[in-house]
Amino acid sequence: MKHNLILRVIAKFLIPIIVLFALYVQFHGDYSPGGGFQAGVIFSAAFILYAIVFGLDTAERVVPPRVLQILASIGVLIYAGTGFVTLFLGGNFLDYNVLAEQPVAGQHLGILIIELGVGITVSSVMLLIFFTFAGRNRP
Repeated sequence: MKHNLILRVIAKFLIPIIVLFALYVQFHGDYSPGGGFQAGVIFSAAFILYAIVFGLDTAERVVPPRVLQILASIGVLIYAGTGFVTLFLGGNFLDYNVLAEQPVAGQHLGILIIELGVGITVSSVMLLIFFTFAGRNRP
């Protein structure tokens, strides 16, 4: 598939649109359906399309599996860290009201941070799973 010109051109056109839609779902998820999980899956779908069209080795050079492992860990740390910050500020675990002066602003900030951590983790893990299964027959 590396030499199919039509697929390569269409993929180069679609991948930025898919990533842009993933960012929209990520940062608009607190106002409408969507959020970190959905955005993470959409974001990883863009890189999976890239890997299918341009080759697995090329995709692993763009986003190495080691970087994905670190990003997955960072996403979990963002999620858990937000909970511990709310504990240290005198609230319950993941009680976003204590994150800002106004409870509504704290809720908004907390959900954005949590969804960011979820999105990073989901996209990284989805790509790690794809890379693992797609590369299982390599020497």
